[in-house]
Amino acid sequence: MFTTRPELKGDFGMVAGTHWLASATGMGVLERGGNAFDAAVAAGFVLQVAEPHLNGPGGEVPILLWNEAEQKVSVVCGQGVAPAAATIERFTELGLDVVPGTGLLAATVPGAFGGWMLMLERWGTWSLADVLAPAIHYAEHGVPVLERIAATIESVRTLFEEDWPTSAATWLPGGNVPEPGAKLANPVLAATYRRVIAEAESASGTREGQIEAARKTWYEGFVAEAIAEFSATTAWRDSSGEVHGGLLTGDDLAGWAASVEEPATFDYRGHTVAKTGPWGQGPVFLQQLALLDGFDLDAMDFLGADYLHTVTEAAKLAFADREAWYGDTDVPMDDLLSPAYNAERRRLIGARASLELRPGAPGGRTPRLPVFPEPGTASDAPGLSGSRKPQGVGEPTVARDGMVKGDTCHIDVVDRWGNMVSATPSGGWLQSSPTIPALGFCLGTRAQMFWLQEGVATALRPGTRPRTTLSPSFALRDGRPWLAFGTPGGDQQDQWSVNFFLSIVHGGLNLQEAIDAPMFHSEHFPSSFFPRASRPGVMHVEDRVDAGVIAELRRRGHEVETAGAWALGRLSAVARDGAFLKAAANPRGAQGYAAGR
Repeated sequence: MFTTRPELKGDFGMVAGTHWLASATGMGVLERGGNAFDAAVAAGFVLQVAEPHLNGPGGEVPILLWNEAEQKVSVVCGQGVAPAAATIERFTELGLDVVPGTGLLAATVPGAFGGWMLMLERWGTWSLADVLAPAIHYAEHGVPVLERIAATIESVRTLFEEDWPTSAATWLPGGNVPEPGAKLANPVLAATYRRVIAEAESASGTREGQIEAARKTWYEGFVAEAIAEFSATTAWRDSSGEVHGGLLTGDDLAGWAASVEEPATFDYRGHTVAKTGPWGQGPVFLQQLALLDGFDLDAMDFLGADYLHTVTEAAKLAFADREAWYGDTDVPMDDLLSPAYNAERRRLIGARASLELRPGAPGGRTPRLPVFPEPGTASDAPGLSGSRKPQGVGEPTVARDGMVKGDTCHIDVVDRWGNMVSATPSGGWLQSSPTIPALGFCLGTRAQMFWLQEGVATALRPGTRPRTTLSPSFALRDGRPWLAFGTPGGDQQDQWSVNFFLSIVHGGLNLQEAIDAPMFHSEHFPSSFFPRASRPGVMHVEDRVDAGVIAELRRRGHEVETAGAWALGRLSAVARDGAFLKAAANPRGAQGYAAGR
């Protein structure tokens, strides 16, 4: 199969990610003796500067990692929680029946810093100053402006100029949208990180003590104080069309900490796939495998009509269960992954495309779905008042013409000692919320994933995590650590990642071939993002898929929309495979890169 670049092989270390500066940064850390955890942290902070339209310091990060010394997979949860004041009643009093997709009301505790620091402290070897140095350099001196950064800023220029002047001051240098290829700096963010380092170093002389002091500075010190003051004393127009202040307080930040958890897992054809728990959408990957385990995908033509139909219909069933059952609550994962449950669900996959949302009843429980908005556009979404068209809402993924916009970032690392990391940072996008002028970054809007409806799994409750779409992946093969991988893409993450995994397991492709292979996904189920629209039966495929296959899918009832030849998916991956370490990255969008030797 044609590949856009080679699958990298070596035995020293590999880094793959969604931006070449982050991949180069991570590889530089490995070359100077750092391990995979040091490299991932340094790369993660660079991503905040290099892809500010896709993640930022006010966002979040879930991480899956393999520690060779411990011989286990662990999950680092860097997903913050809803503020204590964020209740359904509070939003109802404001006249809202959905959480806005932009602005201060949608902020959760910014968890990215805590997540990165927890991994650095527990498994890393480098100091705080060393891992932050590359990000500070780029924030101070500037990064090359991606075409998508310029397009994103242009799309919200009017919002910044008319309603969010602090964002205009940061992202419209000289009052203009930065040109693609120009340098864009964020000296205020550089100063924020320099102050965090200075306070940490004055508080302790040890590596661990400085990391702990930095965490305290972020969640209880000057960073927390600036966030709390901005939330309490300012108000901004959001995607509801109205002006609102924030709910996040200093107590909310001080009371939260990143955590280490056990992964959810499923065994499939000699592979064990590990994901986050169902507070995120990660286990929907596992549910798809549980359904597909009863089909002979090897007997189907790879990327043929039977194959694409079966994989897509399994995704529809798994994501229906996501809507009914997943959240930061008691989720019956054992039943959802059980052979009996999936045998019953598998019978729902027929010869025709389903146009229904069909959650199951694991263990005999009755599913409860939120009351979804009717299919439509943001302009007629519930909770939207006023005449302004919302700007910057949601997590942009793929336009209707198939153009990849991006939405999130991803980084994978494997080192010469066998440690591995898969991390998917996101949130705190420059277009999501007004810039906090004292800090140089904005808050996230992940609370838009909560429902303002009592009794559903994703109902808004103070102190709980939103059901994030962020979904890094890890897999063992024959019990040994094998593959760290992931992609941006919002709701598409656990479709594109599944397709990639199946391309290796059933298609016999190598990492780069699997990334380059024609990609597809469904929009059948409700979006996790404002305004929560769905498009029943709609399936996107890259137009490199055989025309006869597309015609057959349409005959079976799929509403197939063709995207550009290289439009869908932004995967990257690293692997431990026999005597070699391997890596590959996505060519789509012309910014992902892998490095290694």
